[in-house]
Amino acid sequence: MGQESFIYSFVARGTVILAEYTEFTGNFPAIATQCLQRLPSSNNKFTYNCDHHTFNFLVEDGYAYCVVAKDSVGKQISIAFLERMKADFKKRYGGGKADTAVAKSLNKEFGYVEPRKG
Repeated sequence: MGQESFIYSFVARGTVILAEYTEFTGNFPAIATQCLQRLPSSNNKFTYNCDHHTFNFLVEDGYAYCVVAKDSVGKQISIAFLERMKADFKKRYGGGKADTAVAKSLNKEFGYVEPRKG
């Protein structure tokens, strides 16, 4: 499964996107942001379908991890991607290091947001 299967990804604290990545043009960031605004704050996993893509979210401890993937990728692979992204983010920014980061300030620093093979 190639990188083109993952379209867009981000990490947010609450509704503030701290790091995002995409190599594609489209309305994926806008749709994902709308979904983020509507997510419950409770720890959980959520998937929304739109235009042959899945918008997958993992919410834990006030942070939301998102990856937009083609329908063909499947929910299990997308959630596994989010679990890896969360683990890397927590390793790098755990202990409150990201608590004061401003919107999109970690784009260059947090390279894992770049979608990788599932």
